[in-house]
Amino acid sequence: MSKSFEIRKKAIFPMIIASVTAGCAGSQLPIETVASVDLDRFMGDWYVIANIPTFVEKGAHNAVETYELNDDGSISTTFVFRKDGFEGKRKEYNPTGFVTNKETNAVWGMRFVWPIKADYRIVYLTDDYSQTIVARNKRDYVWIMARTPTIDEADYKKMTRMIEDMGYDLSKLRRVPQQW
Repeated sequence: MSKSFEIRKKAIFPMIIASVTAGCAGSQLPIETVASVDLDRFMGDWYVIANIPTFVEKGAHNAVETYELNDDGSISTTFVFRKDGFEGKRKEYNPTGFVTNKETNAVWGMRFVWPIKADYRIVYLTDDYSQTIVARNKRDYVWIMARTPTIDEADYKKMTRMIEDMGYDLSKLRRVPQQW
């Protein structure tokens, strides 16, 4: 082999590796959202029925997320639950939501810590705004929520199938105990 071939080979190899890994990283398409969200109707209390929990949500009982639309278009959020049991310590978090897709209102940035806004996508919403699925493109966290603390088992199974079809690992999905 010539010395110039060896030099070209050394220069090309990192480019091949970079293109292959870039292709792998983008192999999942973005999760499709609902066509439109009426923000006024979406506001209010949502009971967390099931989720792939973040580290904050592990052990959550009676989890409820409440949204309130602010005059500036941001969304005040109150997330409350009991830690590790129905009588556990009450926890409350107050992230702020920002609608990032004004055409559909279905893509938000949820800010827990400034300046980071986490991806938050409304991917399923019943016509009567009684049940929803919120997902993330990373397919790391997902939430099944409803206006009531429990839902019909058939509805739950339908939504878990939808979550699986989006590419989530259902073995990580946990029901959130609700007792009111």
